[in-house]
Amino acid sequence: MAKELIDVAVDCGADIVKFQTALPEEDLTAYANLANYQKAANTNNETQLEMAKKIHFDFEVFTELKEYSEKKHIEFLTTSFGFKGTDFISTLGLKRYKIPSGEATNLPYLRKIASFKKPVLLSTGMCTLGEVENALNVLIGGGLLMDEITVLHCNTEYPTPMKDANLRAIVTIRNAFNIKVGYSDHTVGIEAAIAAVSLGAHVIEKHITLDKMLPGPDHIASSEPEEFEAMVASIRRIEVALGDGIKKPSASELKNIDIVRKSIVATKQINTGELFGEHNLGIKRPGNGLSPIFWDLIINKEATRNFLVDEQIVL
Repeated sequence: MAKELIDVAVDCGADIVKFQTALPEEDLTAYANLANYQKAANTNNETQLEMAKKIHFDFEVFTELKEYSEKKHIEFLTTSFGFKGTDFISTLGLKRYKIPSGEATNLPYLRKIASFKKPVLLSTGMCTLGEVENALNVLIGGGLLMDEITVLHCNTEYPTPMKDANLRAIVTIRNAFNIKVGYSDHTVGIEAAIAAVSLGAHVIEKHITLDKMLPGPDHIASSEPEEFEAMVASIRRIEVALGDGIKKPSASELKNIDIVRKSIVATKQINTGELFGEHNLGIKRPGNGLSPIFWDLIINKEATRNFLVDEQIVL
């Protein structure tokens, strides 16, 4: 199924496929409770540790999945939880590391990730702006450069209520730290992820599943292939639509300027020496004559020649 998900991610146009790597016994105590969304998907009254043991992969599986991803020409990424998982994924030759929201306040873990000197995606679910700043200080103190870090706004509820997505926090984070931003989306649907791109996110993380009804806690907040493909296609269009931010006529609309804009014209016969005024001037298309922006400059000036009705005025 993991390989099938990789295939689907490729077909949908994703750039990166990401898994999670951990040893449950290192990551969880026997007393760790399930989150409410996990309880809703758990009918066996399991602890979080018992659930994690059932759904985690042994380390060697990730080597196989990375090799499979490379054959499929998609970047492989896996998020580590705990030091043993982190030590293992450091042997995989990853291009970047992803820090999950739950580790954003884990000082030793952050230092460990920073020591690899690779680009980092920092997910910030449940974080205050101050906690984001603390995490950044640790990463930068560990040797990372600011432009090697992308901060992902996130809400750690599965699924996230739309009213709690708080997409404007993407702008807040970008402005506060002058840093690259992204969005890790757990809402149902694709609207929030697409909107995030228009707010400046250049990384979007979205869970993908083969079927929302599969057993497990995260499927309901994930996208099925058709929906995920539609999200990617929409984001690609938005990327193009964002442009360079310079306000100027585009190449495609230059040809329409003369057609759509207007010029100052005579609304009646005007003879040489007559004064121009509202009684004999109007503003009509096309716009290849004297622009009406100069209206105040021409009023009460004398006509230097005769003008016919609808003839464009020249000084």
